[in-house]
Amino acid sequence: MNRINAYEVNLEDELEKIEIHLLLEGLYLKYGYDYRDYAYPSIRRRIWHRVHAENLKTITSLLDKVLHDSSCLQRLIADFSINVTEMFRDPLFFKEFKDKIVPLLGTYPSIRIWHAGCSTGEEVYSMAIFLHEVGLYEKTKIYATDINTKVLTSAKSGCFPLEYMKKYTNNYLQAGGERAFSDYYKVTNDGVKFHSFLSKNIVFAQHNLVTDSSFNEFHVILCRNVLIYFNKILQNKVHQLFHDSLGKFGVLCLGNKESINYTDFADYYEVISPVQKIYKKFK
Repeated sequence: MNRINAYEVNLEDELEKIEIHLLLEGLYLKYGYDYRDYAYPSIRRRIWHRVHAENLKTITSLLDKVLHDSSCLQRLIADFSINVTEMFRDPLFFKEFKDKIVPLLGTYPSIRIWHAGCSTGEEVYSMAIFLHEVGLYEKTKIYATDINTKVLTSAKSGCFPLEYMKKYTNNYLQAGGERAFSDYYKVTNDGVKFHSFLSKNIVFAQHNLVTDSSFNEFHVILCRNVLIYFNKILQNKVHQLFHDSLGKFGVLCLGNKESINYTDFADYYEVISPVQKIYKKFK
């Protein structure tokens, strides 16, 4: 690439960054959605996906449409919501949780768990099944939150595609499941529906990790593979929220690609499982 072409590419990159900055500022100023500290490569890909999906040519034209078309706004917000999940994802996490955390939870008269960024609810129902099998579900309240109201509606239904059950069953067995996985759901015309006793102690609610405050004190917070989409500034902000929301000796569970290390809160937790990313608050 010659010097002139490189200069033109740099100008285009700078213009793109300005457009993305203006779009994210517009979302925040008009609607209160704050994506300004999301990881840049991820947010950039999702913005361009929506530009092309709306048959537009520039990010600026997307900003114009978002500011005047609420349906376009909802489509963009849905693009920003990361919904990669499955039941009993990372099966060894549940085994470690059973060995290291369940004995602690068993000493409490009641248990409060927060699934932050619960998406369509697969991991929430997994935890309900898990707690049922270790005899703790009856005294547990699970709060499952997400910024995306569409995925929350799906999670509340307890319905999932039948074709996913083979993988979910395998995950369940690897996680140490004690029964036939099919005991927990019934097959319907639309897929499978998990039995209602699993959702009786689950509260689904909208919550924005970026802008909303703590709403309870918890014994366990699970936020797995969400923080990888935030930059360091936003990660520390969310960790402040989690620290404020955990009671004494509360447990924080992160995703396998995440860590409390290199955050402002690394010294506030004891590492319970460095591989499965389970930490216990001690100050």
